[in-house]
Amino acid sequence: MPSTPATPAATPAPAGPPGGAAPVPARPARDHGPLGRSPLDRAPLHEQVRRFLLDGLVAGRWEPGDRIVERRISLELGISQAPVREALRELETMELVSSAPNRGVRVRDLSLDRLRDVYLVRAALERRAAELAAARLDGEVGALERHLTAMTRAAEQADLDGQIAHAVAFHRTVVRASGNPVLIRHWEWLGVEAWTRLSLRWLRTELHENAEDHQAIVDGLRRRDPYIGRLMELHVMEYAAQPTAPKPRTAHDAGAAGPAGAAGPTGREAQP
Repeated sequence: MPSTPATPAATPAPAGPPGGAAPVPARPARDHGPLGRSPLDRAPLHEQVRRFLLDGLVAGRWEPGDRIVERRISLELGISQAPVREALRELETMELVSSAPNRGVRVRDLSLDRLRDVYLVRAALERRAAELAAARLDGEVGALERHLTAMTRAAEQADLDGQIAHAVAFHRTVVRASGNPVLIRHWEWLGVEAWTRLSLRWLRTELHENAEDHQAIVDGLRRRDPYIGRLMELHVMEYAAQPTAPKPRTAHDAGAAGPAGAAGPTGREAQP
């Protein structure tokens, strides 16, 4: 019986034949804009704006008394004013800004009393978080030990930003390990990293993020110390007890925004 001839391989169809659909072009790299957020960041827009504003406060874009102009921020980010307005309301709840008729939103002065109030609430939240986390972690403290190692390395390299970032991440890990969503939400609303950095820059507080203090927390959680909550509370309250000295605004700070009432390119206005 004669063999059936092999079927020739199909020739690939030419791309974009006459009258057919054009080939889909490669997707260009997405420009995330000033928010710098990845497409995977699914946080609500107002939360992304809040982070953007907090970063600006920490970096010194706005100083106490400066005005944050809602419209300029919305234009800079290419978004509507609604999420900017909501983000500013959240910053007001955190007592970082204040609003008043005919004056807009301005950065609040940072006082020692307000700073200590924040740490008092933070200490209470972290005390309960540590107690809950001790039971849920069941001695598994690997994540905390990694932050501890990173803190030690940053201290050896005199990396202030690294010390603060890993210290805050350390505390955030304990808080999240509590498994209590209400507690976690209220802790996040305190803006711990922002307050830490602002106190360093505005009040010249001494950095207290040292590895030895955090090692005691790790050890207590590993052995499920029944007094871990009190240990954490005292640890946090030591921050508020650090010696401080108000940092006066310099002539450069006072004149950086230009004439009184004039908005500069950064979206801030000098205090009248």
